[in-house]
Amino acid sequence: MSARFEEIDWRPTAMGEISLRRRRDPLSGEDVYEVKLGDEYLMSSLFTTGEVELARLGLAELSEGPLDVVVGGLGLGYTARTALDDPRVRSLIVVDTLAEVIDWHRRGLVPLGAGLASDPRCRLVHGDFFAMTAGNAAGGPPAAEGAGADVSASAGDEAAEGAGAAPRGLDPETPGRRFHAILLDVDHSPRHVLHPDHAVLYTRTGLTALAELLYPGGVFALWSNDPPDKEFSSVLAEVLVETAAHVVDFDNPLQGGTAANTVYVARRRDG
Repeated sequence: MSARFEEIDWRPTAMGEISLRRRRDPLSGEDVYEVKLGDEYLMSSLFTTGEVELARLGLAELSEGPLDVVVGGLGLGYTARTALDDPRVRSLIVVDTLAEVIDWHRRGLVPLGAGLASDPRCRLVHGDFFAMTAGNAAGGPPAAEGAGADVSASAGDEAAEGAGAAPRGLDPETPGRRFHAILLDVDHSPRHVLHPDHAVLYTRTGLTALAELLYPGGVFALWSNDPPDKEFSSVLAEVLVETAAHVVDFDNPLQGGTAANTVYVARRRDG
């Protein structure tokens, strides 16, 4: 039986102190993995329905394969794992700004890590999803890491020190590459962002830049911890078509009853 509580890893980052913890749930007896950034809980393996539904609802809008997919935000890996479980997915790039999180997966410190890191379809990329989408990512050494490569904070520091601006895109190996689906789970919601620089993505300008990285008919899906936001939905509909805000209910054993997330799904115009 595992210890009741363990801090598996703790590191300072540019966004604040990040920690990976494991605790034993007293009700189920199962291990729960949690990630904190400063005093905020970023994710927990106790609540994964929203992350799973982000991939399921987004990919459900695409009728045929093979599919090339991007996930923004690695976290504990549930969105990426669900995407890879779809047999139509040919390739998956997962972009995360924290090399520490990627390192957890490669070292097998989180339950899904080894499976993601060893899947030949999956490539973990250390980079800023928001800057890469807008074309503001720093140049220098490639930020992409192959399935067998080592990832460290120093590697990310070296990339950040490169001069000039990198061509826009979410695949450092193929600038401007397009995808069939982009699934994003980084910020708490379009109104509650982890960094002020993220806010522009949720505007007409930011969404237009993101849409250019999708194939015609491609899908953008976004997880949010808030209820459906009419203002954001309106902006989304200005840029993309067939927009919808799905309310995802799930059990909340900590508070009793149920809680809900929102998954926004929209499609790029054909042609």
